[in-house]
Amino acid sequence: MNRATKLTARLMGFAALGLALAGCAREGELAMAGDGVGITAIRTVCPAVGVPDYTGNITTFAGNGAPTLGNLDVTATITNVRSQCSESNDKVYSAASFDVLARRNGTQGARRVELPYFSTVLRGNSAVVSKRIGTVVIDFADGQDRATGKGIAGAFINRADATLPQDIREQITRRRKPGDPDAALDPLQDPAVKAAVARASFELLVGFQLTEEQLAYNATR
Repeated sequence: MNRATKLTARLMGFAALGLALAGCAREGELAMAGDGVGITAIRTVCPAVGVPDYTGNITTFAGNGAPTLGNLDVTATITNVRSQCSESNDKVYSAASFDVLARRNGTQGARRVELPYFSTVLRGNSAVVSKRIGTVVIDFADGQDRATGKGIAGAFINRADATLPQDIREQITRRRKPGDPDAALDPLQDPAVKAAVARASFELLVGFQLTEEQLAYNATR
């Protein structure tokens, strides 16, 4: 559960890096300008939102519970993850909503299925700040093999914790003139800067609350 998707990892970084010249420098590049070298860093205190690897799907089995095609009961997928963030106060509030698309093997009779999901806040891509468990309700009508449910998660983050220290911001954005010893160096590769960026980076992750067997099934399917 501690491995986020590649998209999540990209979103954790700076939303845009580069200094305008004739156009825009590509992400992460140092752009040359007439009065020196620098990076313009644009980032938000809002956490990145995503689904960790192997937790976006769940499969349940009927009968003796053996993971065979004949025992297949319900499969479901988290999709259409959307995020909203309010960063106007000292407490930043982030909300994630998502759809769950489910399919059952048998279609006889109406049936309600409840699927557990988690929402967790990570700091620095590894430290768990909080975790909550919720339930998505799926209602299948008689004769229906597909149905949709909805889930929502929310979290508060301290603005101060998600804000880079002023000295780190200055180190990142300071203009380097030609001839300066560090003119060609990327400040984002400085270990102290990388550590500060990690400490100020948060993720709100959602996924199905899986058993060890379900997680192993997803990892090998």
